[in-house]
Amino acid sequence: MLGVMYTERPSSLPSTILWTGRAEHDTQVHRVLPDGCMDIILAGDALYVAGPDTTAHQTTWTRRSFTGLRFGHGVGPRVIGIPAHHLRNRLVLLADVWPAADTRRLTEQLRAAPAPGDLLERVVARRLDQAEPPDPLARFTEERLRAGWRVDDVAAAAGLSSRQLHRRSLDAFGYGPKTLARILRFNHALRLGRRGVAAAEAAVVSGYADQAHLARETRALGGTTFRSLVA
Repeated sequence: MLGVMYTERPSSLPSTILWTGRAEHDTQVHRVLPDGCMDIILAGDALYVAGPDTTAHQTTWTRRSFTGLRFGHGVGPRVIGIPAHHLRNRLVLLADVWPAADTRRLTEQLRAAPAPGDLLERVVARRLDQAEPPDPLARFTEERLRAGWRVDDVAAAAGLSSRQLHRRSLDAFGYGPKTLARILRFNHALRLGRRGVAAAEAAVVSGYADQAHLARETRALGGTTFRSLVA
């Protein structure tokens, strides 16, 4: 992220990353890539929930600080309280989803806290204690799709029809398993590229037919070239 100070660490919460960011300039355009996750974000004086994206989009960061929790493996819908597909490709105020008075009070507490991420983790931990546990199928599905399984084989291994798997994936990830598989493969290739692996090799290792296939998917999901995203 050129021009953006960004750090992340594993959270004490299951399948969750705590991240912080700050633009080094007054305004900084940042490309957000799809990853199959949901986030709660403290940005300035407001709390937001970012739903799962299907394609990249650009957002503008300012010199203010950002703190977020990124939820994987279907944890986000249990925290937020609604199925992921209702927030697909959306960024909304958390007060539109949680009680407005509670969200306003939490925002004030976070702004006054020396470590807002730690406080946000504790608040989310209490919500998870009171919620139904995440659908175990979410982790099962994501792990097997990462390993290159076909969607029909994942459904069969879970004892479900492809339609049932699709419906439960919509609730957990915001989109069906085929879209999730594309996004996971895309991010795998990017991680390889950022470690210095050439595009042609990253394409093969990630499961693309060839480098041209990777280039097309990078344009479709990332909105630019593989080289630009890796750089």
